[in-house]
Amino acid sequence: MANEERHSDADIPPLLTDEEEIAEREAANALLQYDAMDAEILTAVERERSYRIRPSMIQALHRIAMDGIDSYAENWRPGSVKITKSRHKPPHASTVAVHIEEMCDYINSSWDDVSPVELAAYTLWRICWIHPFTDGNGRTARAVSYLVLCAALKTKLPGRETVPEFISNNKTPYYEALEAADDALAEGKNEAGAVKILSEYISDLLAKQLLEIHQKATN
Repeated sequence: MANEERHSDADIPPLLTDEEEIAEREAANALLQYDAMDAEILTAVERERSYRIRPSMIQALHRIAMDGIDSYAENWRPGSVKITKSRHKPPHASTVAVHIEEMCDYINSSWDDVSPVELAAYTLWRICWIHPFTDGNGRTARAVSYLVLCAALKTKLPGRETVPEFISNNKTPYYEALEAADDALAEGKNEAGAVKILSEYISDLLAKQLLEIHQKATN
């Protein structure tokens, strides 16, 4: 498993080419996406079980993250995409919308039947597996996964650093967990069984997030 950052390669001309300018825009957009995710979490908590994950919400979070960076921000990818340093081959572009709808249907029908951590792990893996956008799939997947976690728990989780931030700061175990899920699926396990390792990984990060709050409260 390579430790280097992965990237989507969709053969789409970038809107920005200067690396420093790209980094600045990504950082600014990340803050805006976090705020949008946070607002959506509050909406989900207020609505409790009437809340539904929708494709349009996923697209909106992507648009914020990739505004000014990706010419296809908010839109499903129009063609094939490769993931550098990964064995996974995302499905054909023509199937993206159907895969996303099926994912949303599964999440919305599983609030009471699947644990919040498992549901968040499934969301994270499934969006990465579908790879619905030309770029920015990982950051959008992490935001939606955390939203699902909070929505399933019916609470906005405390913590100075959150699960998505822990993942972003050390992506190697994240990549390994995604690969393990892909391998398990290829071996014939169902989707619930495929994300077992990823669920354990999310669970550990959630414990880390809440432990920091506990330490702050008791020290």
